[in-house]
Amino acid sequence: MSTVASVDPRIQDLRVTDDQIIAHLADGRVISVPLAWSWRLSEATPAQRANFRIIGSGQGVHWPGVDEDISVEGMLHGVPARRPRSSAPAAKVRTAPGETPPSKRMRPTRKKAVSG
Repeated sequence: MSTVASVDPRIQDLRVTDDQIIAHLADGRVISVPLAWSWRLSEATPAQRANFRIIGSGQGVHWPGVDEDISVEGMLHGVPARRPRSSAPAAKVRTAPGETPPSKRMRPTRKKAVSG
């Protein structure tokens, strides 16, 4: 009877090239993902890419200069980072035919209090 110990993958060392993020795992595997999977890192300077720390006992990597985190699970399962959407378009206000839109309406002015 054989027993296989379940060991979570852990990053032991990491290297970032011009086009890849390469992780050396504690169990001897070497995995890599395209640098383009992290839009923050692909837009970062080489110095920012080199400034990282392994976090969570090897569960992930953090780049403080660009506020990026990548997990070993994300690398293994092929989960690229999504670029956030730009601000949502402003909601359109519907007006009845012939009605002036709210942005074009005159607003009352405040009367100054007269002291006397």
